[in-house]
Amino acid sequence: MVQNGSKNSRMDNRLYMIMHGERKVAVIYKNGDCKIYQPKMMPYNLYLEENAGENLDLRLQNLDNFYYWCASRVLPLDRQYAKEILNSIGASQAVTDRDRAKIALSYHCLSLMDVFWTREPYERQSFSNLNLYRNHLKKAFVDVVLRGCQMTVQNSRLMADDLSTPGCFPKAWVRKEGEFWLLKGGDEENVKNELLASRICQCFQVNQVRYQEDRYDGEIVAACKMITSPEQSIVPMEHFEIYALNHDIDKMEYILKLDGYSYYMMNILDYLIGNTDRHWGNWGVLVDNSTNLPIRLYDLMDFNKAFSAYDTLNGANCLTTIVPMSQRQAALEAVKEIGWNQKEEIQPEWFENPDRRDMFFKRLASIRN
Repeated sequence: MVQNGSKNSRMDNRLYMIMHGERKVAVIYKNGDCKIYQPKMMPYNLYLEENAGENLDLRLQNLDNFYYWCASRVLPLDRQYAKEILNSIGASQAVTDRDRAKIALSYHCLSLMDVFWTREPYERQSFSNLNLYRNHLKKAFVDVVLRGCQMTVQNSRLMADDLSTPGCFPKAWVRKEGEFWLLKGGDEENVKNELLASRICQCFQVNQVRYQEDRYDGEIVAACKMITSPEQSIVPMEHFEIYALNHDIDKMEYILKLDGYSYYMMNILDYLIGNTDRHWGNWGVLVDNSTNLPIRLYDLMDFNKAFSAYDTLNGANCLTTIVPMSQRQAALEAVKEIGWNQKEEIQPEWFENPDRRDMFFKRLASIRN
């Protein structure tokens, strides 16, 4: 009787199971204790310390890390229409990590970026029943995220499809002909910049997300197919950096060994198209979900800040290098490392703005060998 009581007490104390697909990866308790069942399958941006015992600092750190991880699976509050989305689902205007974590936990921390999720004690939910890859989206919810319309959404799984997509431009997932597509709206010029940048990048040999023009509610949007699946996830560099720090890994040495070609091509193309938004949440690694290990850098994406800092030949500061340098310097170094990998010619008539056209071809000539 005592043994059963002790076990039940610990079950009641349990906070959440952290799941990877159908696998139970870890359990965290209300007092900050945790049990990790499969260390290699843990989320890249979640570090938990087992055997915290009476160490209050470690237990509080575990809880803070867990809530931070949950909060990272909700959209940033500076995203356009964020308040409208939260109002529409009856959520508070969350400010702290714990507030934001509550929103993510309400839909099991599901995401279309990976296969991690959470389960409460005694829940009998399975990933096959919940995962977003198998669910159809309600078209009505697209109006909320792309237009900021006020409405009521009852199905919490629909909420996860959009609140777990990072970025500061309005966007929504829709299913077309059995495939998920991301629609990215916003200012018409930004949409056109992304479409032109994508067209230019397609003239080079590199793994990339291909954006195409689409229409939603009469307005132009950039549309692309989803690159994640139940088999493959993406981990941004800001999350990989946490993993690297906790595993004594030199992140840039690891990245260059894993997929130096894609890294250098990213620096070349970002310089050519004037992309100044390649922060560490806008590139990262593609992960094999069967092993939770990186395969390569994930496909180059996010060009809606293209043609910025486009009035000088050097461009802006490069955000992806350890040593500070201009985008042109980073591109020149990249060309020395991997050569010139253009497969098609870029046509001048693609550019509506003649100044941008002239600067593009100046940049092209300045680094082409």
